[in-house]
Amino acid sequence: MPNAKLLNYLHLHFIVFIWGFTAVLGALISIDALGLVWFRMSIASLLILAWVGYKKIPLTFSKKTMLVFLLAGAVIAMHWLAFFGAIKTANVSITLAIMSTGSFFTALLEPIFFKRKVIWYEVVFGLIVVLGLYVIFQVEGDYSWGILLALISSFLGALFSVINGKLAVQYNASAISFYELFFGVCCISLYLFFSGSFDASFFTLSTSDWGYLFILASGCTAYAFIASVHVMKWISPYTVMLTINLEPVYGIVLALLILGESENMGPQFYYGAAIIILTVLANGIIKNRIKKKIKN
Repeated sequence: MPNAKLLNYLHLHFIVFIWGFTAVLGALISIDALGLVWFRMSIASLLILAWVGYKKIPLTFSKKTMLVFLLAGAVIAMHWLAFFGAIKTANVSITLAIMSTGSFFTALLEPIFFKRKVIWYEVVFGLIVVLGLYVIFQVEGDYSWGILLALISSFLGALFSVINGKLAVQYNASAISFYELFFGVCCISLYLFFSGSFDASFFTLSTSDWGYLFILASGCTAYAFIASVHVMKWISPYTVMLTINLEPVYGIVLALLILGESENMGPQFYYGAAIIILTVLANGIIKNRIKKKIKN
């Protein structure tokens, strides 16, 4: 049993490492954010549909539930559009540093969705995160539009997580994922259709772009999602959450190694990023200690 837990913990780190690589792939793929997200969601939804068919997971839900899936699909589509838009406008390091604010957006949204009280230390940590953002804005003003897009993406990601938190306790995770990706594709497809963007050039991609897109859709989306659900059977939610918070660290290191000069930032950027990431980790540690005291 201990060996199984260790293997799944290492597996979790591998999954988070893959998620960190997502941003690097976004920088390597030459097409714009709109096309990138459409291809990612289309390929991933087909792969998850194949998995759902193989596992014979039912896909029948009420109209009300399907509407919630549609809403979640639209939110995750906009989240990824803003995320990859931030990467294209700024760079991977800035985008991932700003995305670390997601847990604090979640802290603001959870009291609304789950009708719980606002926790005072989350507000304090939120203010510290704002300080970290201020430091980054001060030294990286040229990337202000990319920083804004990353903040929008972070908020939408938090909103998506809260919506999914209510769905996950009722329905199969793979079925949820399929419908959310499918409806996300539908939303983007409507925009592309009415804007006249669905033409031959849209589907004319370089060999490298097709390769990167398949890795992004299969390994970083379909596989990572299913695998993350599996490891949660072995590892506590706290450990999962704390490990996921390391995604920006993995992503920034990978970006520096793979993308080189375009990711080199001034020292103050790393001070601001460190403030945000360390605050997120501290929030997780305090939450865990409070839960332990309540249990004891």
